[in-house]
Order: sequence, then structure tokens, then C-alpha cells
Amino acid sequence: MRKTQLADGPDQNKGHNYVTALARGLELLRCFGDAAEYLGNAELAKRTDIPRPTVSRLTATLTHLGYLLYMPHLEKYRLGPRVLDLGYRYLASEGVGGIAQPFMQDLADATDCMVAIGVPEGAHLTYTHTCQGKGPLILRLQVGSRVPMALSSMGLAFLAAHDEADREVYYEKIREESRVPWSEIEPLLERAYADYERYGFCMTESTWSRDISGVGVPLVLENGQRVMSFNCGGASQRLTREVMIENLGPRLKEVVDQVRQLVVGGD
Repeated sequence: MRKTQLADGPDQNKGHNYVTALARGLELLRCFGDAAEYLGNAELAKRTDIPRPTVSRLTATLTHLGYLLYMPHLEKYRLGPRVLDLGYRYLASEGVGGIAQPFMQDLADATDCMVAIGVPEGAHLTYTHTCQGKGPLILRLQVGSRVPMALSSMGLAFLAAHDEADREVYYEKIREESRVPWSEIEPLLERAYADYERYGFCMTESTWSRDISGVGVPLVLENGQRVMSFNCGGASQRLTREVMIENLGPRLKEVVDQVRQLVVGGD
């Protein structure tokens, strides 16, 4: 179970503008999900290493504001409607998804794969848009699903779009949060960067799930200040490396190129 330790005050890394109370409140909200729909103060304190009296004050405040709902019969909390409102506001402001949707759906239908867009969140990428194919062997993940940055084609493509100095920030998060040893992750990164240099996309073969393979392509905007990632994935039994190199990867690259041209043209 992942824990995040937050200091009691500003330190040399966070600076004097860092607001610990706000960070702690957001960290409590991040505990929900991943099969943890209902959590009490004791469990929240255990997951975050925040003192329980502080957790109680934070959950009371978040409940008052509508970001948490208290379930008296369980003596636990669940996410409230204000969190959903924030999510919809983010998706509404993210014009790329609306532009990309028809191209993504065409690719999903043509390949019987799932096509998605993801944005970084710690050592993971979170899906903001998904399109599903119609076949029986489809990867069924939805908006809000998270995939590991260092083990997924989407995450590797995201890393490949950054220079070495910028990658170090994400490497630190991966080392902190990943259950896979860095000694196993590093060769995957090296191979992914080599693939990206050669083909323009990254691939995973039964990496973060033994049943799933896929390709990932980054979308880089605003002179590198804004990076998101696309993937196209499905059952590993039919998505061999050869299929990904000769078919899936080039087709996903074409989708991302079309989206980039439209987004840049609309700016």
C-alpha cells in the first residue's frame, strides 16, 4: 500500500510557498479509488502517515466543502460530487480530447483495440479519454484508470518525449512509488528510448500486465511545455512486436500527427 509522507512544515525542496495543509487535503482525496471507495479516518491516517487528529479536521473540512461524503452507517467517507465537478471542468478545458475523439475511435474500430489519452499523475498516467473497439479481446479501461509510467507504452512514450534532465523528476517518483525494482525498470526504459528513436513510438509486450501489449506515442505541444500521451493496446496474443512495428505503431503516429496539426492550427 502506497504511503506519502508530508513534512510538518516547508523544507528545502518545497520552498516557503508550499502549503502543507492543502497538500495533505489533496493527498487524502488521492487515497480513494483503486478499490478503496470507502475509507475512515484511521485508514486515511495509515495510508498517508498524517496524524489522525489532523486527518479528522481535514475530512470534516472536505465534507463541508462537498469533496467528501460521510456515510454514518459505515463511519467512513467516499468522494463527493465536487470532485466529479473538478474532473469535468478539467476535461471540458482539455480541447485535445474533443479533437482527437473521432480519429481515436476510427483507429479503435479498425484494429479492435483500445485507444486512449493519458496525462501524468505521480508515477502513473491517468486516462482522460478512451475509445473502445468492438471485438471480444478488448482492453476495457475507462476514463480515470491509471497505468504505471515506467511499464506502459503510454508512460514510456511520455518519458521519451522529455530530455534526460526532465526525466529525472519522474524517475524519482517512479523509484518512490513503483513496486518493481529499478534494476528491472532501467532496461525497459533503455529499450523504449531506442524504439522511440528508431520508430517514433514505444512498445510494451506483456509488461505491466501479461495479457496486454500496446504502442504509445507522445503529443508534444507549446514547445515542450505540455506533453500528453496516446496509446493503442489490446490482447498480447495477437499484438506481436511485428504487428506493433508494422501496423499499430505507424497508425497511432498518424492519429497523433493529425491531432497535432489541428490543435496547433487552432491555437
